[in-house]
Parts: sequence; C-alpha cells; structure tokens
Amino acid sequence: MAETRDDVTRILQEIPARPEAAAELLPVVYEELRALARARMAQEKAGHTLRATALVHEAYLRLAGNDELRWEDRAHFFRASAEAMRRVLIDHARAKGAVKRGGGRGRVRIDAVDLGVESDPSQVLALDEALETLRVEDERAAEVVRLRFYAGLEFGEIATLLGCSERTVMRDWAFARARLVELLEEPG
Repeated sequence: MAETRDDVTRILQEIPARPEAAAELLPVVYEELRALARARMAQEKAGHTLRATALVHEAYLRLAGNDELRWEDRAHFFRASAEAMRRVLIDHARAKGAVKRGGGRGRVRIDAVDLGVESDPSQVLALDEALETLRVEDERAAEVVRLRFYAGLEFGEIATLLGCSERTVMRDWAFARARLVELLEEPG
C-alpha cells in the first residue's frame, strides 16, 4: 500500500515535466477511486442511471481533462477527486429536472439528503448551496464534509489526507453538520 502511495505522488510530481505520465496515473488510482465511488453509491436504487464506475470515469475525465490542474501530492489528488465526484453528482441532480436556483425550495433536513440514492434534485442543490456557504465560513470543515459525504471516507482516512488528527476531523464534522442543519433550515 505504501508503495502505491509513493507511486501516486511520484507520478503526480512527474506530470508537469512529462505529460505522458498522466496515462500512468489511472491504473494506479483506479481501484481506490472505484472503492470510494462504490461506498458513496452503495445505497443506490435499482434502475438509477448513475453507477459507481460512471462516477469514477466522469470525475477522472474532469480532472484529467483540465491541463491547468497540478496536484501537490496524493492527498491533494484525492481531495480534488472527491470534489470532482461531488460536482458530477450535483450536475446529475440538475439534469434530473431541478428547479432553477432558489425556485420552489423548502426546508431540507441534512439527514434526509443522501446522494447515493435517488434524491430530490432540489435537496441536492440546497445541500450544495449550504456547503458553499460553509466553505466560505470554514474551508476545512467544508472539506471534511466533502470527503466524508461525497467520497465516503472514514475519519482516519480524512485525517491522513488533511494532515491533521482524527479528533480534529471529528470536531470539524460535528461543527459542519450543525452549521449545515442551520443553513438548510433557514427560510429562503
């Protein structure tokens, strides 16, 4: 496992000087990305058009298709992957017929929104808006939510990626959940 971690960091560092190194990245990270996507989509209803494999491919295409992106290390890459998966799920919700921003939305309980299942698109968009507000207020807490909620990572994995203690991640998670509840229950 440590060898794979080192391989990912090495490849990411080589990409700016050797662009063909990007082709070496997917085989090294694919199974780990699929595991993250499967964890996120485990509760999915049958017949849903978005599958874990599609989520991984779409997220990877968004990352690999942006020549301006440069990753510092493995942790940075997986944070970017979690964000890309989040964006894919948001875009999927919008495509499912979401009402334009602000139109017809009511209160949404945070525990009622699970992106791994067929959710009401307006709930997904309300959560995205609340998460963006949280990001402005506390960037690390918003990152913890993205990695936990969208990538399905455990607290220890998030702590490793963010370079902090598991206890700090758990505090950020508790704060973020409380703040998101407030934001989602605010009228309008």
